[in-house]
Amino acid sequence: MTAADVTLCFLLREGQSSEEVLLGLKKTGVGVGKVVGIGGHVEPGESVVAAICREVAEETSITIGPMDLVPAGTVEFVFPVKPAWDMFTTVFLCRKFSGDAVESSEIAPQWYPVDQLPHAQMWADAIHWLPAFLSGERGHWRVVLNDDNETVASSTHTPPLRRLPGEPRGS
Repeated sequence: MTAADVTLCFLLREGQSSEEVLLGLKKTGVGVGKVVGIGGHVEPGESVVAAICREVAEETSITIGPMDLVPAGTVEFVFPVKPAWDMFTTVFLCRKFSGDAVESSEIAPQWYPVDQLPHAQMWADAIHWLPAFLSGERGHWRVVLNDDNETVASSTHTPPLRRLPGEPRGS
């Protein structure tokens, strides 16, 4: 069984006192009740860029353009006792978008200060990679979950060997 292709986008804006990121309270499916990133599965025949533009619009009513996405890297999630949950996730950041976040049937979006993420309400793995992506680190994370499918058994980071597609030269 191969890992599901998934994509996440972390929308960023200047808040009242610091930079903010849009996250959402998951209302359905795996992870219900947790605060998660905006995104989802890549449909057959769909590119990851098309998928994230679609997912952000479906989940939040915000419109993002492909050229405004900043590739951040990838996270591979491995669930040894539940391989059907394995995911290969392409992560983007985006600072240019239009519209206001609106609650959907799947997500209740909320802006959080980047330096005050609600880790206690998020998947336990998020502490391993999300602050790094938000602070500008790039690369690939591999997160292996414990048998409880919640806590992290191991987390490894591999920096990119080359500039990521879409990333400005000199980064």
